[in-house]
Amino acid sequence: MKPGGIIVENKMFCYQCQETAGCTGCTQSGVCGKKPDVAAMQDLLVYVTKGISAVAVQLRAEGKEVAPAVNHLVTLNLFTTITNANFDKEAIVTRIHATLEVKQELLSQVEHADGLPEAARWTASEPMFAAKAAQVGVLSTGDEDIRSLKSLLLFGMKGMAAYAFHARVLGYEDPSVSSFFYKGLFAVGYDGYAMEDLLPLVMESGKVNLDCMALLDRANRETYGIPAPAQVSMTIEKGPFIVISGHDLHDLEQLLKQTQGTGINIYTHGEMLPAHAYPNLRKYPHLKGNFGTAWQNQQKEFDHIPAPVLFTTNCLMPVKPSYGDRVFTTSVVAYPGMVHIGDGKDFSPVIKKALELGGYDRDVAMTGINGGTTLTTGFGHEAILASAGAVIEGVKNGDISRFFLVGGCDGARPGRNYYTEFVKQAPADSIILTLACGKYRFNDLDLGTVAGLPRLLDMGQCNDAYGAVKVAAALAEAFGCSVNDLPLTLVLSWYEQKAVCILLSLLHLGIKNIYLGPTLPAFVSRGVLNYLVEQFDIHPVSTPEEDIRKILGQQ
Repeated sequence: MKPGGIIVENKMFCYQCQETAGCTGCTQSGVCGKKPDVAAMQDLLVYVTKGISAVAVQLRAEGKEVAPAVNHLVTLNLFTTITNANFDKEAIVTRIHATLEVKQELLSQVEHADGLPEAARWTASEPMFAAKAAQVGVLSTGDEDIRSLKSLLLFGMKGMAAYAFHARVLGYEDPSVSSFFYKGLFAVGYDGYAMEDLLPLVMESGKVNLDCMALLDRANRETYGIPAPAQVSMTIEKGPFIVISGHDLHDLEQLLKQTQGTGINIYTHGEMLPAHAYPNLRKYPHLKGNFGTAWQNQQKEFDHIPAPVLFTTNCLMPVKPSYGDRVFTTSVVAYPGMVHIGDGKDFSPVIKKALELGGYDRDVAMTGINGGTTLTTGFGHEAILASAGAVIEGVKNGDISRFFLVGGCDGARPGRNYYTEFVKQAPADSIILTLACGKYRFNDLDLGTVAGLPRLLDMGQCNDAYGAVKVAAALAEAFGCSVNDLPLTLVLSWYEQKAVCILLSLLHLGIKNIYLGPTLPAFVSRGVLNYLVEQFDIHPVSTPEEDIRKILGQQ
């Protein structure tokens, strides 16, 4: 309600990211930049994807196969609706049409359609899309706790879909992941489930996501080699260059191949930084370094950049005119007015733009948030476990007091300096493991060494949380204890849905005493939060000083 008593009707409702308005939900326009009409079409895309999933569940119950192309469609639909990925209404509408068309084909194969939900039977022409979208958003589920659990399940599946997509691009698939998408989406769309029905599904999604991350871990390593520690420069060399952002290593590889011999240098951005650790990518001499910091700084860092930027996955912000002519998108990423590179991955428009802009006329030294000019990455589970003997000995003789996994998403909202200060204030004899883009808050700090090891170990992208799990399990086995008994504390930052599915995987493993921030998810109701606190001792972050004292048992 506005001052003066004027009631303002909600134009949308979205609360899937950490920065949602007022920590309750975006109602007029997305904090991310998503417009109400785009939000509506994303809601409708989720709805029709629930429908096709219900049809797939019924077909399987009748003993019939569902074609792999349908699995791919569902995965792509979920990935398309992830935060900061697709801002193009027409691109989403195209996906809705495609899904309705495939669903009708599947419906013709169903023998017993009487019990199918309305989403499975609904079809309409485009003029009816907006009206239907207004009826099927997240608030269409009335009970707060049920809505919370369905949101937790849905958002976790969106994150998992991103990992499944990246693995499939490299030729790796797990049918059990697609099966769970059908099962989970059916549950999200079904009105008859109570909390006791949904809670096991939420926990199951954590298990399936762990399997999905393991698949992607294998896909990346078998395709690009075992990651090894690499020091990455933040200096941009003179001459034409391209910045590539996102998570998709396959897109980076294609760009590197297509720019060989052109005189164009390639720089990673955001979550692409860990690519420098893979030997089959590092072998390209024109993969030079890393441009800038985390995703939320792009509007400032890309201002009048003399080079094109290619977005391969989410973390795109609304594009400013000062660099709008040099942004290119591919895969699920789309933004109105930007050039989109299709599935053929012909990056010649990007290359042409790089040569046209010419780059800087001198070397330009960029810095991290804390002023550092180099970054180190590549401490995958293989590299850390290769030093397991030194780690175990360091713990036993007291040289290493504790491990902190400080990782997750970065973001723009004030309060994320908590993670910088936490790392700075962590005991000097502790080791900091990190992953995902949250590391940009502190990955340019020189923290020194402990027990002959760097104190800061960057394990890679968000999906490399699987590697952190492997390291924790190996240490627990070496010490003959559970992971919860290790001198290890997880301090996680979240922003979007990949962080949600990782959290669910950690809960599936029974890991307790996780510190989560900078705020708790708006979609977690009081009832669900109480359950998570009771079962897993999840703590909202407070201040670095207070949390460190609590973790170390000093209060």
